[in-house]
Amino acid sequence: MIRFALILNIALACMPSGFSAAPPAKPADSGSLDAVLKKMDTAAASFRNAQADFEWDTYEKVIDEIDEIQTGTIYYRRIGKDIEMMADVKMAGSDRANLKPEPKYVLFSNGKISMYQPKPDQVTVYDLGKNRVDLESYVVLGFGGSGQDLQKAFDVTYVGAETINGVATAKLQLLPKSDKVRNTYNRIFLWIDLDNGISVQQQFFSPQGDYRLTKYSSLNEKKIPDEVFKLKTTSKTQTISPKG
Repeated sequence: MIRFALILNIALACMPSGFSAAPPAKPADSGSLDAVLKKMDTAAASFRNAQADFEWDTYEKVIDEIDEIQTGTIYYRRIGKDIEMMADVKMAGSDRANLKPEPKYVLFSNGKISMYQPKPDQVTVYDLGKNRVDLESYVVLGFGGSGQDLQKAFDVTYVGAETINGVATAKLQLLPKSDKVRNTYNRIFLWIDLDNGISVQQQFFSPQGDYRLTKYSSLNEKKIPDEVFKLKTTSKTQTISPKG
């Protein structure tokens, strides 16, 4: 269970302060929900590539503030029936005023998550194994995943319309169906761009009230070069694969 939670956190961390709980979802609007899910189905059918800048904010309830911010660029592409992801973390810090270069690369491909940290020059490889289906649904959340797939992994509720940085979105609440996942993140909010069916913001709440907020901007759907999805290691890079 501990290893599953660790891998899930890595998968999502490779994803507004002042409050410790999200507002409850409004009663289900089946017509609006169906429209959003169909929009996601259409987007998934034609999805090939996506690139966006991101900001990951980590909120700790015990201190009632965001204590870590990471920024960078994230890439997705479809290879056959699979989705690959590369997160290029460039800056990190306790707040926006103190961001410093702290490169880290997280690659999701072929049922594995590989995290490369240049400073120790080390790659840590996590084989998802039997947890691949559960974890894969999070890695592609809002980027290439269909509305039908979303309903397989979550109980989905339409919360309402909301504008994020000038973008008209539909806000959805997701409650994980997997017991293992709920022990790590028991509630998720997803903001879907009503124009292209892709996520512009995500928020993951833990049972303890902590959350991870991911904001996307500068979306580009042009073809991405193959080399982007390769870890730029050195001849001295050490690779480890935690077990258990």
